[in-house]
Amino acid sequence: MYIPAHFNESRVEALHALIGQHPLGILVTHGASGLDANHLPFLLDPAAGEQGVLHCHVARNNSVWQDVTDGDEALVVFRAGDAYVSPQWYPSKHEFHKQVPTWNYQVVHAHGRVTIRDDERYVRGVVARLTRIHEAGLPTPWKMTDSPADYIDAMLRAIVGIEIAITRLEGKLKLSQNKEVRDILGAGEALKARGADLIGDAMLGCARGRPPQAG
Repeated sequence: MYIPAHFNESRVEALHALIGQHPLGILVTHGASGLDANHLPFLLDPAAGEQGVLHCHVARNNSVWQDVTDGDEALVVFRAGDAYVSPQWYPSKHEFHKQVPTWNYQVVHAHGRVTIRDDERYVRGVVARLTRIHEAGLPTPWKMTDSPADYIDAMLRAIVGIEIAITRLEGKLKLSQNKEVRDILGAGEALKARGADLIGDAMLGCARGRPPQAG
C-alpha cells in the first residue's frame, strides 16, 4: 500500500483499535486456485504473538480453507469509513482556485501467516466470543445455549476456523493532513453536515491538533 508520510499510522494500539471497531475484513489469499477475497468478521487477540492474532471462520463449502496451506501468506484489509471530498469545501480554493477533489479514508492492512483450524473446539470458541462481543449491546443478547445443542453442533460442523498470526501491520489514515488547517476544518464540517461523521470527526480532530484516530 502506498502511504505518504503524512497519512501513515504506525501505532499498533491505534491499528488494533480500528480492527476492533470495524471487524469485517477482506481476507485476500493466493492459493492453488489463484487470488481470492472473502469478506469475514474477525476476532483480534491483540496480546498473542508480536502484533496480534486474527481469528475467523468460513463455511465448509467455501474452498478457501482447502486452497491455502498452513504457513501461507495472507492479507486482511480493514476499512473504517470513506468519503468524497469536494474542493468547494476548502476555503483556500475560493481564494486561489488551486484545489482538486479527493477521497479520504482510513484503512489497516494486516499481513500474516495462515493456520487452518478444522476442529470443533476452536470454531466453538470463535463463534462464542464473536457472539458475546456483537450481542453485548442488545437488550436481550442471543447466546449459543438459546438454540438446541444438536442444532448448534450441526452448525459448527458446517464451518472451519482460520487463524492468522499477524507479521506486519500497515495503517493509512487519509484525512487531508497535507492541507491547511482551515481547509481540513472546512471539509470536515461539510462532511459532518452530510452525515459522514466518522471521517468528518477524524478530520476535525486532526485540524485541532489531536493525533488521527483510527476509528
